[in-house]
Amino acid sequence: MLYRSTRGSSPAVDSAGAVLSGIAPDGGLYLPEALPAFDWRACLQKDTISMAASLLAALLPGIPDMNTLTRRAYLGKFQSDDLTPTVAVGDFTVLELFRGPTSAFKDVALCMLPQLLTASKAVKGIREDILILTATSGDTGKAALEGFRDVPGVKICVFYPDGGVSQVQRAQMVTQEGSNVTVCAVRGNFDDAQTGVKNIFAACQGKALPYRLSSANSINIGRLAPQLTYYFAAYRDLVARGQIQVGERVNFSVPTGNFGDILAGYLAKQLGLPVGTLICASNANNVLTDFIHTGIYDRRRPLLKTQSPSMDILVSSNLERLLALLSGDTELVSGLMAKLNTEGFYQVPGELLEKIQASFFAGCSDDCRGQEVIGRVWREQGYLLDPHTAAGWACAEDYRAKTGDTAPMVVLSTASPYKFPAAVLTAIGQSLSGSEFDQMRQLEDVTGVPIPGNLATLAGKPQRHTAVVEKSEMLPFVLGL
Repeated sequence: MLYRSTRGSSPAVDSAGAVLSGIAPDGGLYLPEALPAFDWRACLQKDTISMAASLLAALLPGIPDMNTLTRRAYLGKFQSDDLTPTVAVGDFTVLELFRGPTSAFKDVALCMLPQLLTASKAVKGIREDILILTATSGDTGKAALEGFRDVPGVKICVFYPDGGVSQVQRAQMVTQEGSNVTVCAVRGNFDDAQTGVKNIFAACQGKALPYRLSSANSINIGRLAPQLTYYFAAYRDLVARGQIQVGERVNFSVPTGNFGDILAGYLAKQLGLPVGTLICASNANNVLTDFIHTGIYDRRRPLLKTQSPSMDILVSSNLERLLALLSGDTELVSGLMAKLNTEGFYQVPGELLEKIQASFFAGCSDDCRGQEVIGRVWREQGYLLDPHTAAGWACAEDYRAKTGDTAPMVVLSTASPYKFPAAVLTAIGQSLSGSEFDQMRQLEDVTGVPIPGNLATLAGKPQRHTAVVEKSEMLPFVLGL
């Protein structure tokens, strides 16, 4: 299987080459020339780790022995070998994606990516070290740092927006141990950090460097592909509980910032899984909501700081992949991305917008609505949502109210509520005092929901990474590593 750039100007590569590169030389993102034939019904008969191996072997056929790689990636790192359990909560099913080593949905992909990367190095006979460059709006950073910690032949540098992540998220990153890890704050927002990383790739193209650049963001197909697994696993769980028969459609509501998680749901649908509507749930930074409603993507607006910081994004990189998949026109995609970069907006043709709207519903939920949802779900169902999951829940409610569609609804829960204790405590009617670490203990006392072990020990760890740079200083910082 060959992978080609969404922008059409770079040579095709095999799957190992796509994982190693992260981003194509022309700035585009890699997609397979055609999705493979896949026996989705047989996949539903498997346990979650075997399911992941089957999906990854189909999507990344140039990387051998996926059974071994997936077992190395997952066994013993999650709370159970199911990886991502589902829980019935009221009228919805919550897909818990926060049961991994860093309490965020990124763990499913970022435990796997180091295995894919090192295997790809072996396939290609590459001996030089790889430097992973990653921008994070909160959760990707810690998950990537933990996944790549002390992996031989790999270094990782994570940039995060200074003041743009929660205290807990920041502590997870700046206390990270490992001889091969670097963390740096950027004076700016996530889009500044993400654009800075892309600019580093462009600036280093063709340059002699002591290492090979790659990425752990969902611009890397090796980061995106593992996320298909939990859509299949959730569907399997609903079948096992008798909520659906095989072949019945299921809707998924996905808290969305960079569009990678929801794109994985669309790819699962293209492989045959009976996915109904994908609800694109945004926070007050509702650029995706406006785009799916109007076909106009316009980042020319202030980036708002919210209680769901991992969604505080105005440039959703993986949307480019959806445009390429639905249009089949790399020239169109390249032109749209160039216009977004130079003018700050673009508009897709009407026919393309109709295709998007056929699979996606868009909604948004601000902090006030999120607070109401967290409080209500706790009072009525005894279940604790984090602010990102609350946006997914709110938009799932809006979808049902607007469409009358009563098909089973799975809400993706993308982070532990303990990563955002102040917002959750306030939502359930508690007063705040002390640091976020004090608030975690308070939340545990009030609710009886245990603090994840990886978060409970954060407060006493020393800070190991204190660098802060301007946007313009990111490239020199990387070259100095």
